[in-house]
Amino acid sequence: MIIISEKENCCGCEACVQVCPQNCISFEQDREGFFYPKVCVEECIDCRLCDKVCPVINQASKREPLKVYGAKNQDVQIRQESSSGGIFTLLAESVIKECGVVFSAKFNDKWEVNHDYTETIDGLAAFRGSKYVQSRIGECYKQVKTFLKSERKVLFVGTPCQVAGLKKFLKKEYENLLTVDFICHGVPSPGVWKKYFNELIRPLGGDGKNLVSSLSLNNPLIERVSFRDKSNGWKKFGFVLRGKSPFKGDKNMVLFYGKYFNIDKNEDFYLYQSKSKNTYLKGFLANLYLRPSCHACSVKFLKSGSDITVADFWGLQNIRPDFNDEIGVSLVIVNSQAGEEIYNNIPKESIEIKDMPLQSTLHKSVKPHKNRELFFDSYNNGNDIIPIIDKLTKLGYRDQIVMVIKKGISKITSGNIIHKIINMI
Repeated sequence: MIIISEKENCCGCEACVQVCPQNCISFEQDREGFFYPKVCVEECIDCRLCDKVCPVINQASKREPLKVYGAKNQDVQIRQESSSGGIFTLLAESVIKECGVVFSAKFNDKWEVNHDYTETIDGLAAFRGSKYVQSRIGECYKQVKTFLKSERKVLFVGTPCQVAGLKKFLKKEYENLLTVDFICHGVPSPGVWKKYFNELIRPLGGDGKNLVSSLSLNNPLIERVSFRDKSNGWKKFGFVLRGKSPFKGDKNMVLFYGKYFNIDKNEDFYLYQSKSKNTYLKGFLANLYLRPSCHACSVKFLKSGSDITVADFWGLQNIRPDFNDEIGVSLVIVNSQAGEEIYNNIPKESIEIKDMPLQSTLHKSVKPHKNRELFFDSYNNGNDIIPIIDKLTKLGYRDQIVMVIKKGISKITSGNIIHKIINMI
């Protein structure tokens, strides 16, 4: 049976839960808000299938990209709604047009992040845009297998460890399966996200503890959440919360943690915070509440087995300023012949990239924040976490100087040697 003695040895892909023939493995939340497998020993038959599908125990070999591209969706509106260049939508549309099925992450009616699937092009809108929370896979691996066996084409999009978990679960390659992952910084705690979100919307009503659980997308108070809003450009993305005010009257002022925001006569409200000002994004980018396995990732170096890896194309302005713009460009890493075939057949603007160092997070796990344990101690004490995150991520003078130096060097060059020096700082 699968036993997690060290938290860093479980990536949370849920493959073990879905493969168990006895259904004796549950996924339970720990003190940090992450989910881990728990085996009912009395029902376990020791078949060891859970061990065999674990991507941490059974790591694949390192791979090198076949080709690397910069790419844009030609539909500007879709690109504006996407995290970077909108390439996911093109790949997904291609699969659906062949009567296929697309699996990816979306918000549910409680603004939690779960994996789900769609068989329609209209259904792709919910999958667009990054969700900086670890998604729950549920029974998606089983559903993928059912569609594959019925000879439907399937596109599965997820974190590298989720793709690796799917591959281990399926036990063999399927010609009608296409997998796409992304260069992953790490996944934040679902528990932290839920607590942050409750605190953020507390001024709109409710007791501030269980308000999210009472929300419904059919009759929403909150209509939209975006971690990567591009209103001020792709590189200066921000966090957006949009919804309906519960207050009456022609105009109201709502307090969101020290700042007032207007509510117009239609009773709509709109909160925008840049990535450097939004509390949740600051904590995420500072590695304050990432899953322990993200600091010792088992699927770096393209070991997930994905056909295509996508990412934001940071640094493009230094090598191809003519292709760079403020709406967003995707970095597309083609890892297989199947990936190359579908990429070549989708309509897009594309340039091939050669001899460029790829992002360090493709090969290297991020380090945990020095205050990680202190944060989770406070998180479990029932304190509000918004002021705690702000306090723990506040940069000291040395960190501020290092950040200025990094930004300055990045504007000057994208050379190998300079970037190695940056990553060592």
